[in-house]
Amino acid sequence: MTAAAWTGAEFEQQLRERGRAYHIHHPFNVMLNSGKATAAQIRGWVANRFYYQISIPIKDAAILANCDDRGVRRNWVQRILDHDGHGEDAGGIESWLRLAEAVGLTRAQVESLQQLLPGVRFAVDAYVNFARRSPWPEAVCASLTELFAPQIHKQRLATWPEHYPWIDQAGLKYFQSRLALARRDVEFALAVTLDRFRTRAAQERALEVLQFKLDVLWQMNDAMALAYGVTP
Repeated sequence: MTAAAWTGAEFEQQLRERGRAYHIHHPFNVMLNSGKATAAQIRGWVANRFYYQISIPIKDAAILANCDDRGVRRNWVQRILDHDGHGEDAGGIESWLRLAEAVGLTRAQVESLQQLLPGVRFAVDAYVNFARRSPWPEAVCASLTELFAPQIHKQRLATWPEHYPWIDQAGLKYFQSRLALARRDVEFALAVTLDRFRTRAAQERALEVLQFKLDVLWQMNDAMALAYGVTP
């Protein structure tokens, strides 16, 4: 017998429960936010996460290219503008470069990708390729790791100024901006997911997709922990 579909509330709860696997719990991230990271570890994290930042609008462009729903496209395009910049808004990628400067890196160092670890590149590329090749509702669902993002940004804003006073606090603007943008983005992506995945089989597939994205973020931290170590 085919299992009955979860109600919208039940399905949403199933999605939210996957937050147990969010990289906020990864030892490398715990180290960063508890004040135990060295300057070299922080710089390695910033340099490697830059590849994820510049890949986000490429991923979102792939979703737009596959999407046949005009209403979704009209909303989703804002994500590209948020990262690449638009008008007087320099965008999230520029904010990340300012973070890089705040931790002691140069723009040239970061933009060259010389410090990019193979494991990080592999994980991020897997995510972009997933968005290119999968049905667009699945790619939208994969973005739901943003359900858990505000908490990790709040942690950084709360702990980094105290633990790392040598970092220019102006460089933390990226985390501040994402508090509101992540909430806005996830509201739409969650509504689309709840609407598009209505059968039990589809809902279970959505959970698999979300787990894939959680694994991408975890693997990025695994690669950095291997390369830079984790301070006990």
